[in-house]
Amino acid sequence: MIIGLLAAVLFNSITGSVLASTVDVSPLVGAAVMNGVAAIAGSQIPAGALGEGLYTEVWTGYLVKAMRTAAEKLGWYSQIKSFDQYAENDVIHLVHIGVDPTVLINNTTYPLQIETLEDADKAVSLDKYQTRPTVITDDELYALSYDKIASVIERHREALDETKYKKAIHAIAPGSNGAKTPVILTTGETTGDGTRKMITRKDIISMKKRFDDMRVPLSGRILVLCNDHVNDLLESDQKFADQYYNYTSGKISNMYGFEVYEYNECPYYDATTLQKVAYGGSTTGKQHASVAFYAPRMMRANGTTKTYMSEAKNDPQNQQNLVNFRTYSICLPMKEECIGAIVSGNPEGGSATTGETVTPAISATNLAQFTKNGGTKHSAVTATGEWTAVNDDENDDWFTVEKVDDNTVCVVCSANNASEAPARSGSFTVALTSDATVKQVVEVTQAANA
Repeated sequence: MIIGLLAAVLFNSITGSVLASTVDVSPLVGAAVMNGVAAIAGSQIPAGALGEGLYTEVWTGYLVKAMRTAAEKLGWYSQIKSFDQYAENDVIHLVHIGVDPTVLINNTTYPLQIETLEDADKAVSLDKYQTRPTVITDDELYALSYDKIASVIERHREALDETKYKKAIHAIAPGSNGAKTPVILTTGETTGDGTRKMITRKDIISMKKRFDDMRVPLSGRILVLCNDHVNDLLESDQKFADQYYNYTSGKISNMYGFEVYEYNECPYYDATTLQKVAYGGSTTGKQHASVAFYAPRMMRANGTTKTYMSEAKNDPQNQQNLVNFRTYSICLPMKEECIGAIVSGNPEGGSATTGETVTPAISATNLAQFTKNGGTKHSAVTATGEWTAVNDDENDDWFTVEKVDDNTVCVVCSANNASEAPARSGSFTVALTSDATVKQVVEVTQAANA
C-alpha cells in the first residue's frame, strides 16, 4: 500500500513537471497541481497504470495556461484589454458609450444643463474553436510516458492559437474605407515581380494623419505590419532596417506614434474597391494589408475550454485514446472606429498577381437539370473582381441562389409537389460589382412531375 502510494506520488510529480515545462511554469508547481488533482479525484496511479485515468482536468488546465502564456508573448494581441471575467456562458455583454460628457471650462452659469448619455448593451457570442481528435495508443504511453501527452497538448495549443490570432487581426481590420475606418493604398515603387506597390514611410504618416483627424489619443496606437510591408521597409529604408528587431513578440521600434509589430497572418483586401476579403475567402488577385488600431477601443475575451477524451480502456479492440479540445474566444473592436488598414496598391493598370492589364470578365459553369424532387447544386464562378449573383425573375420562387464564397454559387431547388406539373425553367445572373454589364446568365431547369 505504502509502496503504491509513493509510486503514485512519484508518477504524478514527474507528470506534472513535464507538463509544466511546456508552458513555462515551475516544475514544482506542476508536480503540486498534479498531485492535488489526484488527491481530489481520489485516485492513486502507480507507474504502468496509465490506462486507469488520463486526468482530463489536468489536460484542460495546462492547455489554458499554455494559451495564456502564448497570448502574452504575442505583442499586439497583449495590448488589447481582456474581458475574460465578463464572459458568462461564452457570451460577452458590452455597454459601449454613445457620446462623451461635455466638458465645461471656467463655467460661471448655474444650474448646469443636464444631459443624458445613451448606453447600449451589445451581446457578443464568442467564437467556438475545436481541434480534430488525436490518437494516442496505450503502447505509445507505455513507451514514451507523458512526454507524448505534453507534445499533444502543445500541438493542439499551437493549432488553436494560430487560428484564434488570425481571426482576431481579421476582425480588428476595417471591412471597408470610411471616415472612422480609413483604408489607404501604398504609394511606393512597384515590386520587382510587378504585383504591387511597396509601402513607404509616407504611407505610415498618412495613416497617422487619419488617426489624428479622428482625434485618436497618441497612447495606445498600434500598427501591425504584414510581412510584405516589413520586407519593403527593410529593402528600401535603411533607418528602418537599422532599428528592426525580430523579437519573439514581433515588436519593432515605434514609428510616428504607433507601437509597431510584425505578424504574417494579416488580412487581404481588394485594392480596387478597398473591401476586406472575408475570413477564409479566396485571396487570389487580392493584396496583403497592415492593420492599425487604437488598443483601448478593442476587446478580447476567452470563454470556456474543455478537453474531450475517449480512453483506451473503453476501446478493447484498438486500445487507443482519443483526445481533442474545444475553446471559446473572441477579439474585435467595441465600436467600428479607430481602426485602419494600409493595403498594397496594385501596379499601374495591372493586377495583383501578374502586373499585366486585366480585361474584366466573369464566367460560371452550367447546371445539370434538377429532378422533380429538387435538391442542391453548385456553379463554379471565375471572375476578375468582386461579383454578385441574383435570381433573374423574383417570381421564380421555386429556386434560390446564394453566393457561398469568391468562387461558388449555391442553387437550391424546391420539390415540385404539384400533381403532374410540367417541367419548369428559370435563370440567374452573375455579374461584376464594378461593371454590371460584364455578366453571365445560368439556366436553371427542373424535370416534370410525371
